[in-house]
Amino acid sequence: MAQKQTDVLVIGSGLAGLWCALKASEYGSVTVVTKKERKESNTNYAQGGLAAVLGPEDKPDLHIQDTLGAGGGLCHPDIVDLVVSSGPPLVRELLELGVNFTRNAGGELELGKEGGHSRRRIVHAADRTGAAIEKALIDAVATHPNIEVLEHHFCVDLILASRMSGGAAEDGEACWGAYILDPDKEVYALGAKATVLAAGGAGKVYLYTSNPDVATGDGIAMAFRAGARVSNMEFVQFHPTCLFHPEAKSFLITEALRGEGAKLYTMDEERFMTRHDSRGELAPRDIVARAIDHETKARGHDHVWLDARHLGKEFLEKRFPQVTEGCRKFGIDPVTDRIPVVPAAHYICGGVRANDEGATDIPRLYAIGEVAHSGLHGANRLASNSLLEALVFADRASKSIRALVKPGTVPEADRWIFPSSGYPREAGILNHNWRSVRRLMWGYVGIERSNERLATAAPRLALIKQEVDRFYRRYAVDTDLLELRNLTLIAELILRLATERKESRGLNYNRDYEGPDNVFYKRDSILGRVGDVSWGTTIPDLTSTTEGT
Repeated sequence: MAQKQTDVLVIGSGLAGLWCALKASEYGSVTVVTKKERKESNTNYAQGGLAAVLGPEDKPDLHIQDTLGAGGGLCHPDIVDLVVSSGPPLVRELLELGVNFTRNAGGELELGKEGGHSRRRIVHAADRTGAAIEKALIDAVATHPNIEVLEHHFCVDLILASRMSGGAAEDGEACWGAYILDPDKEVYALGAKATVLAAGGAGKVYLYTSNPDVATGDGIAMAFRAGARVSNMEFVQFHPTCLFHPEAKSFLITEALRGEGAKLYTMDEERFMTRHDSRGELAPRDIVARAIDHETKARGHDHVWLDARHLGKEFLEKRFPQVTEGCRKFGIDPVTDRIPVVPAAHYICGGVRANDEGATDIPRLYAIGEVAHSGLHGANRLASNSLLEALVFADRASKSIRALVKPGTVPEADRWIFPSSGYPREAGILNHNWRSVRRLMWGYVGIERSNERLATAAPRLALIKQEVDRFYRRYAVDTDLLELRNLTLIAELILRLATERKESRGLNYNRDYEGPDNVFYKRDSILGRVGDVSWGTTIPDLTSTTEGT
């Protein structure tokens, strides 16, 4: 088996991965591995923007309180304070890098407002913010002499000290890189002194999602198999407004459109959000998504309407060009037509447990961005805090990693052994299992859950997982099989933790429980590879001293 080495291995090419790669390249060689083209990431599809305290009427305390308010009591106050305070200077670094954020007529950054925010603080590039950030980062990485990007390379599993001929005893069971499947379907060891998981989320575990096809939870699955703990996987955020159209695939209608005044109506013309929350369309995402889900099911409707017609042609085409152009491709003109929308899986608020520098339970292994559970989002992510989190922890992880990049070589990994019996002739079985997992999760472990639904899902998912594991042990691997292997594990983690959390809190809405249970469950759920679910310490409240929140 071929062996390669780098100082820092970054798995994923979104904002978190590329920002960390740029920073780490100042003191060592960096290899970025991405399973598709380098631009294919959740970052690239982010429309709304990046939340940061930049306006004259905004204050850090206000952003902190908005984040805590959305998070359902599970945000870690110290992490919220850290991320909010770290944001503004990093936004300025993005500007220096060449990210072309939208400015107003006076040349100042134009700040948007989204659900759950008490002030305008969303810095954006029209409604193509993620793409603008991704382009600037890709351009910077492409010309950097210390960074190599490997496209169409798939990380199979992490390399642990126990699988190395000359492992490093001082680190115990440390991570020393990953086994990589190359485009020729050969597996080799890519050794690294530090490994950074920035592989994004797992929206594809659900039938309907705003995520691209790459979002199969690879980073979380690899870390869990290696022995890292995961937390709060039951909190899956469903974006309230994805385009409902038979030919549309994962087309998101940004929340910023509601921030600018778009309203939601049922198919029989009733504006309904004010009945569910006094904030109406600007309530946090969990509330809006559940409201839409309730209204469509109660009325037997396929979707609801999002009406932005009153905003006018000039404003819509200038502020929301991607939404306007995208809808028009499907025969819907937001200037003259209402937009049919439904909720779709959007963001995993849990993930691999990581500290305030992105370090996991396993030495030399870091997790940043959506793959990580940092403590920022709690039970429900505040809109546009995801790009902020990715930026802050990528920056902090890169500084922590520096101490690991010392002269010397990485110990040699043992050969990765896999069956040589070729590829399965019954590929239809894999396709069926792929569809079955996603439909099962949507129907039983989706926006609204119940104890009976969860109990029904468990044995069905277990059978699918056994079948997928059998294929993995029997046949040579390819990307389809590896993604399905990861996806079924992610489904199991979400289901297991949703079953154990016997309350309704934030994104984990269980119809058998009226609300949150702060006596037993105001804490993180924790699951390791071996053992039962455990619970973190009770998360303290942070009393607001801010007026006008």
